[in-house]
Amino acid sequence: MTDSVIQLRDAFDEGSLDDYVNRARELAPKLKQRANETEELRSLPDETETELHDSGLFRMMQPQRVGGAELDYVALIDVAEELAKADASVAWNVTNLSSHHWMLAMFPPAAQDAVWSTDADALIASSFIFPTGRAQRVDGGYKLNGRWPFSSGVDSSTWNMLAGMVQPDDDTQAAEQRIFLLPKSDYSIIDTWFTTGLKGTGSKDVEVDDVFVPQDMTLAVSDVSGGETPGSDLNPGALYRVPVFALFPFVLSGCAVGNAQACLDDFIANTRQRTSNYNRARLSDFQSTQIKIAEAGAKIDAARQIMRSICIEAMEHARASQIPDLLSKTRYRRDGAFSVRLCTEAVDLLFAASGAGGLFSSGHLQRQFREAHAINAHIAFNFDAAGSNNGRVELGLPSENPTL
Repeated sequence: MTDSVIQLRDAFDEGSLDDYVNRARELAPKLKQRANETEELRSLPDETETELHDSGLFRMMQPQRVGGAELDYVALIDVAEELAKADASVAWNVTNLSSHHWMLAMFPPAAQDAVWSTDADALIASSFIFPTGRAQRVDGGYKLNGRWPFSSGVDSSTWNMLAGMVQPDDDTQAAEQRIFLLPKSDYSIIDTWFTTGLKGTGSKDVEVDDVFVPQDMTLAVSDVSGGETPGSDLNPGALYRVPVFALFPFVLSGCAVGNAQACLDDFIANTRQRTSNYNRARLSDFQSTQIKIAEAGAKIDAARQIMRSICIEAMEHARASQIPDLLSKTRYRRDGAFSVRLCTEAVDLLFAASGAGGLFSSGHLQRQFREAHAINAHIAFNFDAAGSNNGRVELGLPSENPTL
């Protein structure tokens, strides 16, 4: 291990989950003040990235052996919630980028060393849309081509995890799903991120043109479906034995809870002070308003409980050296999508109850509405896809999600 890695490890207090949640909470006021700037930049401001690095939040899922916190998986929910109360784009990039440290710990040792021995603070972007990448086996590795959308935080990252399909050697074999780890010099960034929500995530396209990727810089999806991985000798902890793509929704779902909770908190605070423009009646006295607050709160609380309970359950299975069965994995995906839908419904309910006052661009509500729908648009939160696959497996039919 290099001296720089040892110094970085010593510089961070491993801390507890509560400690890291408090770090996120302490940053929130500054993040909220910069929310407009973040949207205008379409990426995180330099000050924000510096504060996030200093806080150690990017490294909450990184192995302790290289200076990370190695927190339980539920940290992705709890930390994201606190950050998203201030700015959903910041929360999205923090949990997304921190989850790649978690995944890197499952790669072969050579890949881990290539990144962390040089810079344990390095950020790693991704795009896990497998059909957009095409790879062929060659001597010592693969030749990779493709163009991938939605690579969040790519401008700040020095590495990228790109998904691809490895072409079979003959017609009797199926294409293999594999993840390729590339340095920034091996891909081009294409600025396509002009959106109505999650503007600050900088989720641009990346393109690769006939690049050689060594075998040890790749990871088969079949190796991260739960249990031992190519990185297990270096990182034997339970965190690195949970199934990656079964838990995929929960990398980002905490952003939805935090955004919805902020929307509810703001609505309550505003309603306590508001009177009707027409008859000067106090809006807090309206039973319909009271019921909407209760309903939105119930949806958000239920969503939070669903997300946290599944993350905790997955860690318990990993500690007991148990791999969830296929039905459980489809349930995780189903409930991940459903819980985010609950958060979106809560925001929609509050937005509608706010009347014309919620339309002003100077207010937070219009942003929370846009963020809620941008989060919900992610494929991991598509309930039709996740729900139908769970239903198929419940009925004894084959799963349509090959990553599970």
